[in-house]
Amino acid sequence: MPAPHGCGSCQPRWFASASGLVMTRTLPTGVAMSTGPGGVALTSADASANWPGGLDLRIGRWFGPQQRHGVEGIYWGVFNIGSAATAGGSLDGIPSLAPSILVGGTSATSLFDNAAQQRVGRNDLVNNVELNWLYSVGKHPEDLDDQQRWSLVWLAGFRFFQLLDTLTLTSPSAATDPLILDVTANNNLFGGQVGTRVDWRFARRFRLAAIPKFMIGGSSVSNLSSLQTAGGTYATYANGNTVSGRTTGSTFAYLGSVDGLVAWDITDHWSLWLGYRVVGVGNILNADSVWPTAITGPGSLALIDTTGSTIVHGGFAGFESRY
Repeated sequence: MPAPHGCGSCQPRWFASASGLVMTRTLPTGVAMSTGPGGVALTSADASANWPGGLDLRIGRWFGPQQRHGVEGIYWGVFNIGSAATAGGSLDGIPSLAPSILVGGTSATSLFDNAAQQRVGRNDLVNNVELNWLYSVGKHPEDLDDQQRWSLVWLAGFRFFQLLDTLTLTSPSAATDPLILDVTANNNLFGGQVGTRVDWRFARRFRLAAIPKFMIGGSSVSNLSSLQTAGGTYATYANGNTVSGRTTGSTFAYLGSVDGLVAWDITDHWSLWLGYRVVGVGNILNADSVWPTAITGPGSLALIDTTGSTIVHGGFAGFESRY
């Protein structure tokens, strides 16, 4: 049986966990990226979000004679969210290109228009880092028993959340060295957060938990766009400058998340769990919202629009060790 809560020195002070993630994200309404004889052939929505894997790591320690106070560090991330779609026919890429834009001495328009095939793709990633202070009102979650089935832990700390959203249009995909327009929207959110954890032991060594958190702070965003061949040759304007640019901005941002899980406390030192995570993020930059409709000069790639939002969600499963 777990040690009495008053025997703080008898309890494990350190805890660490590792989980696997399978997550996806919601996407904005698609924007046109390629047109053909029948109208719009490809949109950014065709590069839908898939369900790739990721990793969740956590480590922390309790302090004090009753181990009421603690700290924890959390990292989780999911990578390669996205997919690709291809269309064939006599296709014109969006954006339209100024006739003066060249690729190795060849008009970029001749590679971007009247293409036999074009391809849109998306590749997103999420990184999350947290450092939290913990306060346990009563028993720790894994110490619950028939006499006390509920536990409450308050938390407050710092959170960093990154969402990198990349869209590409490749034209023509069958060429030896196709022309690729790449638009990457990077969001770095950071700020203070508060939250709680509520656990309920519904059977011997089994419990349910909910962990809601809310963060407010700032966000540093950037739009990194370029037009180049797969071999790395940049398109150039009439003055010889490359068709590429990086535009930055900042905004107020907010984030809310909740984890729901069921845990099996196999022993006093080991637990297994299975759960689902939902993270809602507001005031972000999506690549869809800054996809250009025409490229005539550097200003065409300098768009910033932080009115977007997304929900990142998915399941996780893993274990915790206490020592």
